[in-house]
Amino acid sequence: MAGPTTAERGERQQESSGPPPARGLGRPRVLVIVILAVLLLLLGAGGAWVLYGSQWLRVDHVSVSGTLVLNPAEVREAAAVPVGAPMVSIDTGAIETRLRRKLRRIDSVDVVRSWPHGIGLKVVERTPVLLVRKGANFVEVDDEGVRFATVSRAPIGVPMLELSLSRAGSGAAVFRRFGTDRLVRGAVRVAGALPAAVARDTRAVRLRSYDDISLELRGGRTVAWGSGENGRAKARALTALMKAAPGARHFDVSVPTAPASSGS
Repeated sequence: MAGPTTAERGERQQESSGPPPARGLGRPRVLVIVILAVLLLLLGAGGAWVLYGSQWLRVDHVSVSGTLVLNPAEVREAAAVPVGAPMVSIDTGAIETRLRRKLRRIDSVDVVRSWPHGIGLKVVERTPVLLVRKGANFVEVDDEGVRFATVSRAPIGVPMLELSLSRAGSGAAVFRRFGTDRLVRGAVRVAGALPAAVARDTRAVRLRSYDDISLELRGGRTVAWGSGENGRAKARALTALMKAAPGARHFDVSVPTAPASSGS
């Protein structure tokens, strides 16, 4: 029997030898990887030093904008921004919380980094819609019912809240059900819902009960508003009523679908 041919012996030898061995990573390629890793570490360390250790990106001034009543100097003092600290380390949330806690007149504040060296405090102050007399002073109340400041002089154009609440008889039942704070919030809703032209002419908001709130306007005119509910509908009704009867002395929008006026 004939033995394997030369070609068959070559094929068997190739099969037994298996695939060629994989080449290992060459020394130059390993060296490149090491160099790149070292460079990345150096860049990271350098970036951290620039942000935290150098004098290039540190707070050197604090700007204040948006103040109307507050003094920018008192805002900076309350903010207590650490001048000289790295910009990246400034806790803007903590500054905002600190300002709103110390200065109740601030409704909101936006604390921003103004690279490379500044911190900006963009303030929005609360706007009073009512005043509550407190001895010789006046407490300012905003449209959310927040009593945020006590001032010695009444701001121009802000109506006074006059409480005419009886704690006897039916008035006692009103107090038990609503309480003074809830009643005052009703008056605040009324003041916040007034049309701009009416708000400028309103001298006082009188509160007798939850559903008995009235306005005293300049020139001796009055408005029966009712409760603090349906404020927008009552504001629209009052605007239309004043245009239709400009000489009237008394307006009633307690039922906004059936407004009425009287007097001349």
